[in-house]
Amino acid sequence: MAGDSATLIPLSAVEPGMIEAVLDRAFGPDRHARTAYRIRAGMEWLETLSFAALDEDELLVGTIQCWPIALIGEDARPVPLVMVGPVAVVPERQGEGFGIGLMAAMLDAEARMTASGSPTFPQVLIGDADYYGRWGFSAAATGGWRCPGPYEQNRLLARGAALSAMPHEGMLGPWDPKGGIAGRD
Repeated sequence: MAGDSATLIPLSAVEPGMIEAVLDRAFGPDRHARTAYRIRAGMEWLETLSFAALDEDELLVGTIQCWPIALIGEDARPVPLVMVGPVAVVPERQGEGFGIGLMAAMLDAEARMTASGSPTFPQVLIGDADYYGRWGFSAAATGGWRCPGPYEQNRLLARGAALSAMPHEGMLGPWDPKGGIAGRD
C-alpha cells in the first residue's frame, strides 16, 4: 500500500495554492457550492488537526482539514464541534491508503490533545458510513441535526465521547465563541 510510504506533515507547511489544487483535483472546481463549505464558512482550519500527505517522491497527494463549528440547539446555545474534512486525495492515488493515513494522523493528534488535558470536542463529517465507520463515525446521534444546504441525513456522521450530551436537534454552522452561528443574526 503506497500510503505506508507516505510522509505526513502539518498542513500549515504547505503553500495554500497547492492545497487548493489538491482539493480541486479531488472534488472538482465547483466544490465551494457543497454544504460542508456553508457549515464552516468564514472559519480557519485547525492547524493542530490538519495534515498533508506526501508520496515517496515528496509530491503532495492528499490533505485533511478540520474546522471549528457549532451545533445550535433549540435553546440557541452553541455547542462546539470539530468538522472533519475534506479528506482529499488526488484521483490517481485514491485507494492507496493516503486517506487512511491522514485520518490516523488527525485522530492521533486529537488523542495527544486529550492526553495533555487540552479540550477536545465531538467530530462531525459528511461522508460514507462504510468508510468512516472504522473510526467510530456513525449517524446514530445526528438524526435531528440539520445543515444549511442539501445533504443526505445518513451521511451526516459524528463520533466522540460527549455525543450523548449533545442536543438531539439543531443546526450546524461556523463556530462563534460569543454565541450563535457565526455570520447569522
